[in-house]
Amino acid sequence: MPDALSAASVLAGRGIRISRRNLDAVITSMMLPIMLMLVFVYFFGGAIDTGTRYVTYVVPGVLVLCAGFGAASTAVTVSEDMRLGVVDRFRTLDVGGTPFLAGHVAATVTRNVLSTALVLGAAFAIGFRPAGTAAGWLAAIGLLLAWITAVSWLSAALGLVTKTAEAAGAITFFMMFLPYPSSAFVPIETMPSWLHGFAEHQPVTPLIESMRGLLLGQPAGDAPWIALAWCAGLLALALAASGYLFRLRTR
Repeated sequence: MPDALSAASVLAGRGIRISRRNLDAVITSMMLPIMLMLVFVYFFGGAIDTGTRYVTYVVPGVLVLCAGFGAASTAVTVSEDMRLGVVDRFRTLDVGGTPFLAGHVAATVTRNVLSTALVLGAAFAIGFRPAGTAAGWLAAIGLLLAWITAVSWLSAALGLVTKTAEAAGAITFFMMFLPYPSSAFVPIETMPSWLHGFAEHQPVTPLIESMRGLLLGQPAGDAPWIALAWCAGLLALALAASGYLFRLRTR
């Protein structure tokens, strides 16, 4: 286990160094959620009635959207390493699939933490004023980190399925799309009735409702536990799938 952890930490450092060499992609993934937030707040916010200031309503959804953008890059980097044969070099050094993928996930989580901080900074600059307690903030951050970790592992598994970086980017589109048919940007009751069932019972909605309640000091009900259960389930599925797919691709 110590050797696996050491290998994962080294590979995470490698992933971060690769990101530093691709600053255009990093800047795009960090700035796009901020731009979307500005578009929603200043272009559409005045026409959407949420019962509160729209910037206050929309920020939790943008944070989750930001996580999806960041996690999608894991599939691209994993797919590229598999295509270029980099993983074969690691295997000659007795580096297994779990440390290899964990390194990619750890690098993604690190980038996502920075991106989330930038989004929050921009949100405060345009008037986001949460009223949550310190405990609420810690709980919200913990839930967001759990979600980022789960979808990053899921993205890594998807990267093992695809043969090119372009295909990896396309197949992870659903992770970036999920916040839209949810309560992230508009109340679910304003959507068409046929969409209510999906919007209410997909994994992103309880996560956003949890973060909204915890950050704003409002009752969150059972939403945090439902969101945590979704994160645990997706993480378990992703770990099992990535292990199987890695063995399949490298046998």
